[in-house]
Amino acid sequence: MELQVLPLAVTMMAGPQIVAAVILVTTARPVRVCLAFLLGVAVATAVGVALARWIFALLGQSVAPGSPSDRGAAATVVQLVLVGLLALVAVKNVVKRRTVEPPKWLGSLLKAGPRKALTTGFLIILFMPSDIAVMLTVGANLEQHGAEWTAALPFIAATVLIAALPLLVYLLLGGRAQRAMPRVREWLTTHSWVVNAAACLIFIALILAP
Repeated sequence: MELQVLPLAVTMMAGPQIVAAVILVTTARPVRVCLAFLLGVAVATAVGVALARWIFALLGQSVAPGSPSDRGAAATVVQLVLVGLLALVAVKNVVKRRTVEPPKWLGSLLKAGPRKALTTGFLIILFMPSDIAVMLTVGANLEQHGAEWTAALPFIAATVLIAALPLLVYLLLGGRAQRAMPRVREWLTTHSWVVNAAACLIFIALILAP
């Protein structure tokens, strides 16, 4: 797998995903809850990449993104459509920033236990449109290079590491993190449009990168 795919792990957690990770750090049992969340993220990412690679294996090399010289027409169209949709989402978030509200399910995570955190980590990755697009990109890259699913382990590990950042900060800073995390949570919740727009722009840049 090309190393340029690894930065896509940043996009995997940009948006409600990282907000959920921060919220879970502020729960009554943050370590157990966050570890369950990370397990859900890891499993969902692994399953998603495996499914994406299987899909592109069925479709064949004609739709797998490659270098500009060997990229198929279908892949170019798919990428251009994806860039256009992401640009529209970014613009929509900026234009409607005063009315954009975070998903209601984020508030329910304040009292989440390990089971709910595990389910949230799984679903927030496997069914988030931006994450589906990223995993399809990774799966296409694997198929193009004839790589096995295990070649995506660095990508999966990078995604889990980014998801674990709030927990790592909590463990490293202790009491200071406990006091700071609620403020971070509130900022991310009220400025979700910034996170969403930034995630779209990052993904667009990664798609268009040579």
